[in-house]
Amino acid sequence: MIHTKSSLALAALFVLGVANAGAETVEQLYEKAKAEKTLVFYAGGPTAPYEARIKQFQEKFPGIQVSVSGGFSNVLNQRIEKQMADGKLEVDFAFFQTVQDFVNWKKRGVLLPFKPDGFEQIIPNLRDPDGAYMAFAAITIAYAYNTEMVKPEGVPKSALDFLKPEFSGKLISVYPHDDDAALYLFHLIVKKYGWSWMDRYMANKPHFIQGHLPVARAIAEGKMAATLDATITTAGGQKRQGKPIEIAFSAEDETPVFTVTGGIFKDAPHPNAAKLFLSWYLAKEQQSRLGTFSARLDVPPPQGFKPLTSYKIANAFREFITDDKVVADLRKRFEAYTGPAVNKGGVR
Repeated sequence: MIHTKSSLALAALFVLGVANAGAETVEQLYEKAKAEKTLVFYAGGPTAPYEARIKQFQEKFPGIQVSVSGGFSNVLNQRIEKQMADGKLEVDFAFFQTVQDFVNWKKRGVLLPFKPDGFEQIIPNLRDPDGAYMAFAAITIAYAYNTEMVKPEGVPKSALDFLKPEFSGKLISVYPHDDDAALYLFHLIVKKYGWSWMDRYMANKPHFIQGHLPVARAIAEGKMAATLDATITTAGGQKRQGKPIEIAFSAEDETPVFTVTGGIFKDAPHPNAAKLFLSWYLAKEQQSRLGTFSARLDVPPPQGFKPLTSYKIANAFREFITDDKVVADLRKRFEAYTGPAVNKGGVR
């Protein structure tokens, strides 16, 4: 292998950056962040879960104004790419479900290596070893059902139960070709039960929509009876509001796990404010309030749930979604079943 002087220099700088990544204390970062005054980040999904946290952060660290923009990860990443191309990066870091973006950005050298306190407690395959990116939450895709429409004995136990005639026209999920996490879910199902399962599922007249929040709302409001595609964050949020929705984990099929991954951009306008926020957000105190599973091994599960590793989980999302050929083929095949995404939902 031939190394140019420039590539060796870049490698040395990256290693040096990693070595110094976690050297500063929170107090030192705060002093530097106060001079920057501002923090801007993009969040895949609704902004509501972050708004309360931002308020807490600003109360603890006065003098730093935080701005968050929410939306679909596959839309926000294009905004970032344009900013990079124009040489006018406005965003400091991103919290996305599309971990492949961070894998790609690291390869291109546009991420800032940083290991906040607690980094070593993150589940190993949910963090980059150099600290370029890491998971700040682990989200499961479980089943959810309306408790007024589905009796306890009728709660699905496996993907096969969603083929029962009593669910005809009463099922909803995200379009698998349009959402990476849903694609992983449907991939696992057809891998186990074959494509004939998908034929039978479509014969049961399921509904498809964009975004996991409208899926959870459809169940909670009684518009649909059940889903095999409920995120613990959105369905759990509806349940905490007192709505008739319940979450169920399958003991027979693997429950997919995907992450909210975060990383700071190398050219971030406010890098110290970004480091401060990520350090604060990864701390055990904040991680225990997520409403979902923490990526940290030393943080207990949300109330009412067992530890993540005690469930039958599929935890190879990063490896799956970065296999470009497999993913492209699956998107095409699932879209042939559902048609293009026309029943648009949202993230708010």
